[in-house]
Amino acid sequence: SNGIAEHLSRMADNMIEDSDHYTEKDDVQWGYEEGVEWGLLFPEANGECQSPINLNSREARYDPSLLERRLSHNYVVCRDCEVINDGHTVRILLRSKSVVTGGPLTSEHEYELHEVRFHWGKENQRGSEHTVNFKAFPMEIGKEHLGLKAITEVLQDLQYKGKTKIIPCFNPNTLLPDPLLRDYWVYEGSLTMPPCSEHVTWILYRYPLTVSQIQIEEFRRLRSHVKGAELLEGNDGMLGDNFRPTQPLSDRVVRAAFQ
Repeated sequence: SNGIAEHLSRMADNMIEDSDHYTEKDDVQWGYEEGVEWGLLFPEANGECQSPINLNSREARYDPSLLERRLSHNYVVCRDCEVINDGHTVRILLRSKSVVTGGPLTSEHEYELHEVRFHWGKENQRGSEHTVNFKAFPMEIGKEHLGLKAITEVLQDLQYKGKTKIIPCFNPNTLLPDPLLRDYWVYEGSLTMPPCSEHVTWILYRYPLTVSQIQIEEFRRLRSHVKGAELLEGNDGMLGDNFRPTQPLSDRVVRAAFQ
């Protein structure tokens, strides 16, 4: 593919009911290496309702009740956002009051966007956490509830784990599909990073966003270690392939907000 080939990025919102999902677990070492048993360190990762999943579009159930209240994103530009390379992923911490309401979300709640996380592959055929009909995408952007250019411009300053950078202005609306392309699926799952807590509502957009090859390569230049760290043999130190394998759907139902 040429240098400006467009790549698709799977968009996902996840709505977390309470804030004790994030007890800081930084003292516990975990990683994405094959065979790492997260469930031994984080018992919730053994649950029945884990994420991500493979979404079989033919088995999703159309639910007209999702259309009674339009899924609505009231995102505002964030000033002085912090972008972090935490050695596992790139995170954007948002301070602005951006909220999402409607759709599958209960009417008495508005969910505030407080973090955006990126997951990507070292190669274009993999990288997203969720797959659709067993197709993976090169990247997944999980908005926990950027032009992307604002983010990729600071990535060279975040090369090593522990580096942070403040960007003066970030518009989360740039991470949303076009308003006419907001068909979505919804299911109940979990966080995809430890502690893998459940009771998380996932909203997956049917139409992916495009990301340029140049932008994705900026992410692939990042490192998973602090500067000067000794690397174990076989570890290239590059950040990427930071996606959890898909988890069994079991008896959960994926609902579709479109026919």
